Formats: sequence, C-alpha cells, structure tokens
Amino acid sequence: MIILLAWPLGSAAQDRSGELHLSVADSSGAALAAHGTLISQANHFELSFDTSPTGEYTAKKLPLGSYKLSLEQAGFAPYGALIEIRSELPLKFSAAMVVATVTQTVNVQDSDTLLDTINIGNSYQLGAAVLRDWTATVPGRQAIDVVQAQPGWLLEANGVLHPRGAEYDTQYVVDGLPVLNNRSPAISASLDLEDVQSVKVYTSGIPAEFGRKVGGVVETTTERNPGRGLHGTVILGGGSFGTGNGYLGTSYYNGRNVFGLSVEGARTGRFLDPPVTENFTNRATVAGGKGSFERDLTDNDRLRFSVTFNRSGLLVPNELLQQENGQRQDRNNREISGQVAYQHTFSSNVMATVQGRVRDLQAGLVSNPLATPIEVFQDRGFREGYLSATVAAASKHHELKAGVDTIASSVYERFSYHITRTEINGHPIFDPSTPLDFAFHDSGYDREQAVFVQDAAHFGNLTVSAGIRFDHYRVRVEESAWSPRVGFAWYVPKLGVVFRGSYDRVFGTPAIENLLLSASAKVRTLDEEVSQLPLRPARGNYYELGATKELFRKAHVSANVFRRNIRNFADDDVLLNTGVSFPIAIRSADVYGIESQLSLPQWGPVTAWVSYSYQVAAVQLPVVGGLFLGEDAADELNSHERTWNSQDQRHTAHGQVRYQPWSRFWMALGASYGTGLPVELSGEDLSTLIAQFGPEVVDRVNLDAGRVKPSLTVDLSAAVDLYRKESRALRLQGDIRNLNDRLNVINFASVFSGTAIGAPRAFSMRLRFEY
Repeated sequence: MIILLAWPLGSAAQDRSGELHLSVADSSGAALAAHGTLISQANHFELSFDTSPTGEYTAKKLPLGSYKLSLEQAGFAPYGALIEIRSELPLKFSAAMVVATVTQTVNVQDSDTLLDTINIGNSYQLGAAVLRDWTATVPGRQAIDVVQAQPGWLLEANGVLHPRGAEYDTQYVVDGLPVLNNRSPAISASLDLEDVQSVKVYTSGIPAEFGRKVGGVVETTTERNPGRGLHGTVILGGGSFGTGNGYLGTSYYNGRNVFGLSVEGARTGRFLDPPVTENFTNRATVAGGKGSFERDLTDNDRLRFSVTFNRSGLLVPNELLQQENGQRQDRNNREISGQVAYQHTFSSNVMATVQGRVRDLQAGLVSNPLATPIEVFQDRGFREGYLSATVAAASKHHELKAGVDTIASSVYERFSYHITRTEINGHPIFDPSTPLDFAFHDSGYDREQAVFVQDAAHFGNLTVSAGIRFDHYRVRVEESAWSPRVGFAWYVPKLGVVFRGSYDRVFGTPAIENLLLSASAKVRTLDEEVSQLPLRPARGNYYELGATKELFRKAHVSANVFRRNIRNFADDDVLLNTGVSFPIAIRSADVYGIESQLSLPQWGPVTAWVSYSYQVAAVQLPVVGGLFLGEDAADELNSHERTWNSQDQRHTAHGQVRYQPWSRFWMALGASYGTGLPVELSGEDLSTLIAQFGPEVVDRVNLDAGRVKPSLTVDLSAAVDLYRKESRALRLQGDIRNLNDRLNVINFASVFSGTAIGAPRAFSMRLRFEY
C-alpha cells in the first residue's frame, strides 16, 4: 500500500521515476521473506510492502531521490539502509539480515532523506493519502482543485487552470502519456483521482522530454504497487446541492500480473461556477470507468494495457435575464482512450520504452429556442493517435535519455447560431452587420513530431542537467523550433541548503479547441469589421533561481524567483455571446514573481504547510493571431498598450494545519486567499450589470480599481476510522468548504471569461471502505 504524507510539498521536477528490485536473505545467503518500508521525506513518499516467500520485491514508479529502507522479520535484527534512486533504470539491491542479539541499532533515520539534493527544480508531490483525505470537491474537479492549491497556479472560471499566468498551457501526463487539450469540466470529461497513487505538479526545470504545452505540467500515476491478492476501495458520498457520488475500484496482483478495474459516477446541482448567486440551471451527471492489465513477461520485459471511458452531461448556468427568458443550454462531453506501453531492459545500464495511445474526444452544446441573446449549437471533437519511443542509459556520473514522439489527429467542428435578442435595456448587444443566423462545419488534421535528448550529470554534491528538443507543428500553419534546457542543483551539507536554477526554452502550440472555426474564411461574414491573422505557436524563455533549506531536521522551507518572457502569447476570446471560446495570440507577455513554501512534516500530532505566491503578469499589444470582430478589431491590431493579463492575481496563499491526537482520528483546518483578478469591462453601465448578475455580485467588484475584491475561504475536515484490521478499513470523513460562507467572485464581466462566483458554504460526507 502506498502512502504519501498528507500535505503538498516540494519534490523532484522530473518526469522520470525509478524502480527498485530488492532481494532479502539471511547471513547464510538463504532467501528470507520480510516486511519492509521505503521512506523519502524529500519526496514525501512512504511505501509499506511484504516481499515474496523468496525474499523478492519490486517497487515501481519511485520518484528520484534518497530513500530509507527498513526491513523486519521475527527473530532477526531490524535492518536499515540508505538507497538513492537516481535513474529510470531499475536498481538492484540485496539486503542481508542477521539473527537478533541483545543490542541492536539502526543508524539510518527518516530525516536523512529530508532534502532532495539532485533535482534542478521545485515541484509538488501529492500521493494516495493526500488525495484520499483531500477536502471533498465538486464531482469531476478533484484533480483541478488539488493542482490549484499549489504555488504558482490560479483557478479561473469553470475550473480553468493557469500556471504562472499562462492560458490553456497546462499539460497532463497520465501514466507517462501527454494530454494536451483543455481539461475544464465545462468542455471536457472529468479527471478524478480515486485510483491514482501520486500527482506531481511543476512549472520549472522541465525536462526536454516534455513539449507543446509546458506552462505547467501535472503528472498522474495510477496505482502501481498493490498488495498481493485481491484489494479494492468502495466510496459512497453526498452533500450540499443534492450531490451524490460512488466509486468502486479493485485490483489483483499475483507476483507477475496486475489487473485493475474501476467505475465511478456522480450527480450534483452545482457543477460549474455560476454567474449569479441563485445558481440557476447548474445540474450535472458524470460517469467513468477504467480497466488495466500489466504483466512482467520476463525479468527484463514488461507490458501494460489500459482502457478508459469518461462522460459528463451538464446544464450551462444562466444569469438573471437568461433565466427570466427560460434559456436552457446542455453540454455533453465524452472521452474514450486506450493505451499500451512496453518496456525492455537490455542491461543494468540501458532500458527502452515504447508507448502508444488512441483517444477519441467529443464535446457538444445544444440550446433551446428561448436562449438569450443567442441560440447556439456545437458538435466538435478529434481522434488522436500518439506514439513515443525512448532509450535511457546510465553510467557512473550520467543519466542519459533520448526519444522521439509523434501526434496524428483528425479534427472536426460543427457550429451554428441564431440571434434571439439584439439589445438589453436599449443597449445593442451585437454589431448591426452581424447576421441573425450562421452555420459552419469543417475538418482538418493535426500533425506534430518531436525528438529530444537530455542528460543529468552528477559530480559529488553538484548535479547539472542539460537537454535539447526539436518540435515540428502543422495545423493551418507550419513551424519548427529548437528548445534548449539547462539547470543545476548544488547541495551544501554544512548549511543544509540545496541551491537550484534552471532555464527552459519553450515552443507552445495553439489550443485545438475551435481552431478551425476561428481560422475559416466563412467566419469573416460575422461582421463588417473583421481581423483574422494566422495563429502561430508561442516561443518563450523561462528562468528560475531558488533554494531549499532544512530546518532543525524536522522541516524545510523553499523559495524561488522566476521570470517568463513569451512571444505570440496564447490567450482566448469568446465568439460573440455564444460562450464558445477560441484561441488568439498577443504580441508578448512578461510574467515574474516569487514563490515560497514552509512545511512541517510531523511534530508530534501536528502537521502543517503554508505556501505563498506573488505574481505580476502583463501583456503587450497588439494582437498577432486569431479572430477579432467589431469596431475594436482595428484598435487591437494597432495598439501598443501594455496591460495586465487576465490571470494577474498579485498575492495568493494556501495553508493547512492538521491535528491527529489518535491514530484513528484527525481533523484539519485550511484556508485560501487571493487578492483578485483584473476586471475587463467593455462599456457596460452599472444598471445593466446589476440586471444581469444582481447587486450582491456587483458589490464584490472594485470597479474603480478594475479588480475583483479579495477572496477568502476557510475549510474544515475531520475523519474517523470506524474499523481497521490488517488491510481492511472503514473510514467516515466530513468536510465543510467555505466555512466562513463568503461570497467570492472569481471573474466578473470579463471579455474572455465572463462572470463566475465561488461556491457558498457546502457540506459533504463520505464513507470509504478498503479491503
């Protein structure tokens, strides 16, 4: 069973993970079964396991770093050793246990693994226990909620994540394979984490292996180290807004084969972030399932298959005028994928991996005739094929990796509208030249290829990482780029400090959502004044310097400064008043800031963490890519104004204190604070805003300062183990989100993101049974 300590903290900023092949024997060399643990405080990782009767065990997907290995068996002295996982290549380790004597000592301590001394950037690792105990979220948004609590990340309307000011530049890596499309629950099927053993989040020190979307990377790894035999989890939950959810997951492991199967479903009356406090038309149902099979064909060969299915059906929340007129809009999202991975170890120094995936995604939007001010229909999607091959090699001082990957996708888009209302309170909504009806359909292809090589070199307490990546992109435009990346980590034992620094050159491909529509010739008929420019990939330079300091062998604090300079900065716009967004590009962006985190892994019954981010994000006009309609189009093309990015929230803080007086009971108090995002109004008067969103929402906006007022939420959680014996446990957990019941506005009347408000006080309970 895998357990990661229940707080988000810094860890290795690498996509790679290692593997330990352990064999245990007695002093005569005879095989010995034993119970063991692997602990890494730097990675906040703990694995408890039992070897086979022949004394063998394989621990998979271990984050790179130092581990304390502990073994015990009746009649034998406790065994302890310090192990360093520095490469993807499996590490073979033999442990010899001796018969117990009167006095036995183990000199290796957990605190010997407190600092990560080899990785070039900070990231934030969360594991099974963190995810299990996380305060209950809206169904389908668990991954989003976990990530947005980490330093450097912001959450905008309807679950859109923004890493360090980036728009639609988040890459999910699911079991080693990239997912590049927007994962907002409004337009994509859910991504929950019930069967995930770890989540790693990072925004710097990005390996050359990753490209295309690298504003921020979120790696998830499904359970890879189950106990022998049949094990599983059953979850039943419910709470405010008529929310109910259920999950069933099971796995079977017999030494060489691992079978996994899971299904889940949920419904709720508050799914998206509504524009008004009344929470009109906000129901949703989500469902999903996954099956996987992994087999060690030989000691050197491993094969893994998995299939996933997810769907969601939801209503789009109305504002006051839309509700008064009887509007109803339905969205439906579906995703099916299958992936395969084969790994072969040629020797103790060379390993190769081939991975492939086919994925089919569909997103639809349907409106009724009472939709106000526009009746919209959409059906879009893509079928994607992905293939990658990598080779990893290790020597005394170097860990090398090289590889290639390719994406081949077919994309289709169908879109139409009918305008049902042309003005509000005497103010026109659309340009007079905008046609009352419009229809569009098209299809196209996405072709992308990449090759990379990277090396991590270790010289005593100094680690130097260097890599280079080549990308080729072809969707309506064709471009290529080289992206060098370098970094270092220098450990100074006398100071208990690790200094880090990194430089990442990036090549960011445009968002695929509605790209064909915005680039079509037909869309030029929507207005007399139209600007339509080719949408080119972004190119940027990311810089970071930081350090991590050990405190009294009990805690550690990290701090870093960063800067990002980006050309062809990716953003998005909304087509008329349809709610359908499409990608655009702005000439450049400059983002800089400071991030810090203090963590206390354990001090008696107390664990705690607090993180803080300061960020300034500015963009420089003019617009240089995408579609622009109306009288402002010429201004956008000719302006050289410098303005704040829509994700320019200056101060963000998160924290939690957890108290566990007994082994079967804990309680936690957490809080989140943000100073507010910019407000981008386009000529609306106060009376119109109040008519649309209500006075309570408008009052939470500082119109003079042009920003949403600060937000603050306080959360309270508690859990008790009702039953626990061996591998079986029954736990009841209760959560209160936004205990202070504050009205928090996320966005307000934004040209790009609309209006969205956070949830009021909400209660939930869930019962979890593990076997």
